[in-house]
Amino acid sequence: MVNGYFSEWLARYGSYLRMRNYSARTIRSYELTIRRFAHYVWLRRHSDPQKLIFEEKDIEKARLDTEVDVPAALVIDYFSFLAAKRAYKPRTLHRMISALSSFYRYLYTQGAVAANPVLGVDRPRIKHQELKYLKHSQVIGLIGSIEDARDRLIVRVIYATGIRVSELCSINIEDIDFEERTIRIRGKGDKMRVVFVDDETLAEIEGFIGNRVEGPLFIGQRGKHISPRTVQHLFRKYAPSGITPHKIRHSYASELYRRSKNLRVVQENLGHSSIRTTEIYLHTDLDERKRVYRRYFPLSNGSDGD
Repeated sequence: MVNGYFSEWLARYGSYLRMRNYSARTIRSYELTIRRFAHYVWLRRHSDPQKLIFEEKDIEKARLDTEVDVPAALVIDYFSFLAAKRAYKPRTLHRMISALSSFYRYLYTQGAVAANPVLGVDRPRIKHQELKYLKHSQVIGLIGSIEDARDRLIVRVIYATGIRVSELCSINIEDIDFEERTIRIRGKGDKMRVVFVDDETLAEIEGFIGNRVEGPLFIGQRGKHISPRTVQHLFRKYAPSGITPHKIRHSYASELYRRSKNLRVVQENLGHSSIRTTEIYLHTDLDERKRVYRRYFPLSNGSDGD
């Protein structure tokens, strides 16, 4: 095995993530997680073996010149330490565990470690929090209530395509194919995908852009693309409390799946790399649940058979 210090592998791993087109924010988050874990490992290896509790100042003074190969027990100790010292939410701990696991998968492929020590770490349970979203009729009602043509079109395009706010803001007119009724979208990690648009939304886009044939679809300050902050602001202005652009994207996913039952298509339309990410957006329709219960559950349908 190659082994090596965190100080060496952290830089290589950062280059690997950039090569994979990870966003700068994700790379910074992963590097910070790994750096803090490395500091903890260094402390455990250079402190009294009986000392298991460290202060924040100890972590800050620690170094990266310690070997990356660690036992699973040390990883478990680290997350126990985090749970005791900091009020991390379960979702945050999930992300940290994922970042560390990704790092060790990379080390394993490079021959630096014999196994991924994070695999044995139990992830904290996350209480199910159902996302609030609007049904189709409610979204249409929201769109119809907006008098400003630009603002109305912004909400409509998000719902018609299911795109993210950042993706909406980066659309250029030349990305729109009016004949094929599609828009080319640059998603996370600069990955390109095609989304589909209905005729009415396309007609509104045509009327909105007028004679323009190129440049930003939605123009912000100094002729540049509109900013996500501007979009967030208009939602606070028009939408019910708690309804954000992300919730409209959620409405799109739920409505498309409810009618099609095609999870793979919903995943690709949303631009998710994992289908597990898509699943949290989906809901079984209440009417469908009621119908299935009344038809199949024996107490409900009067059946006495097995």
